[in-house]
Amino acid sequence: MPDDDSQHPTTRILALLELLQAHHRMSGAELANRLGVDPRTVRRYATRLAEFGVPVEAERGRYGGYRLRPGYKLPPLMFTDDEATAVVLGLVASRGVGLVTSTTASATESALAKIARVLPVAVRERVDAVQETLGLTGSARDARAPRTAVVLGLASAAQRGRRVRIGYESRQGERTERDLDPYGLVVDRGRWYVTGHDHRRAEVRTFRVDRISTLESLPETFEPPGDFDAVASVSRSLAQVPWAHEVEFVLRAPLADVRRRIPATMATLTEVDGGVLVTLRAERLDGVALMLAGLGWRFEIRRPEELREHVRSLADALHADAMAHPSP
Repeated sequence: MPDDDSQHPTTRILALLELLQAHHRMSGAELANRLGVDPRTVRRYATRLAEFGVPVEAERGRYGGYRLRPGYKLPPLMFTDDEATAVVLGLVASRGVGLVTSTTASATESALAKIARVLPVAVRERVDAVQETLGLTGSARDARAPRTAVVLGLASAAQRGRRVRIGYESRQGERTERDLDPYGLVVDRGRWYVTGHDHRRAEVRTFRVDRISTLESLPETFEPPGDFDAVASVSRSLAQVPWAHEVEFVLRAPLADVRRRIPATMATLTEVDGGVLVTLRAERLDGVALMLAGLGWRFEIRRPEELREHVRSLADALHADAMAHPSP
C-alpha cells in the first residue's frame, strides 16, 4: 500500500488517536488497514502523537501493537465540521419528535450549546439556519415527556428479558399496578409507548410511558415471541383506541398510496374491490371531513351517516368562499 501521508495527515493522526481510545490495543496492521496507510506511516503517526504529549506505547514483536498508556485521561473529544453538524442536527431532530425526556431536556440544550461554541463561525451559522427553518411532522407539542429513569429501566428490562412491575394511570385517571414483560419501546408522533405481555389481562397490551409513575424490576424472566414486531403491535393498539365515532369509508386509490398518506396508528387499511376500506375512530367528524377533502381522492362513506352532513357542510363553505372572491 503506498504511503498516503500527504493527504490530510492531521485528520488521520486524530483518527489514530480515536481508534486507540476506543480499543484497548490494536496491531499495526489493523491500524494501517483502518486508516488506509501502510504500517510505516502508522509508526510515524504514533511518534507525532507522542510529540504532542499523548503517551502512545508501541509493543514490538510478532504480536506487537499500539496502545495508550493505562490510566491516561484523554482530553475532550474533537469533532470535524461534519461530525459536529451531524450531532447537532441529531439532537435537534430528537427534541422535535419526542426522543428527549423531561430530565434530559436540559442536558440536550447544554450539549447543543457546548458544540455550538466550538463550531467555526461559518458552520455554526449554517447549523443555526437549519434549526430555525427545520420542520418535523408529528412533533410532540402537547405530549408529556416520560421520566428518563422509566425509559432506561424499561429499555434495560426489554433487552435483558426481565419482568417489571409498573404503577400506571389510565386515560380515565384510574391507577393500577401490574406486572409487565416489556417487549419493546416505540415513539409515535412524539409519544413514548411500551408494548408487552400484561399479566393482569393475560394479553399483549400497549402503555404510554409518560403515564407510568413507578417501575420495579422483578426476578422473573421472559422470552418474547420470536416474530414479535413492537412497532406493528403499537400501531394496531393505537388504531383501536376508543373514540366518540367509528368511521368507515372507501378511498378510490391504490393501497400503497393510501399507506403513505394515512399512518397505521390512525386507521386500519383493507384493500377492497375498487379501492381501500379505511376504518378509524375519531372524536370529531368535521375533522374527518377535512381529512377526506385534503386527501384529494374520490371516496364512498360507509358510516356513520352524520359524516355525510359534515362533508356537505364543508363543501358548501368552500364553495361560498370561492364565489365570494371571484377572479378579476
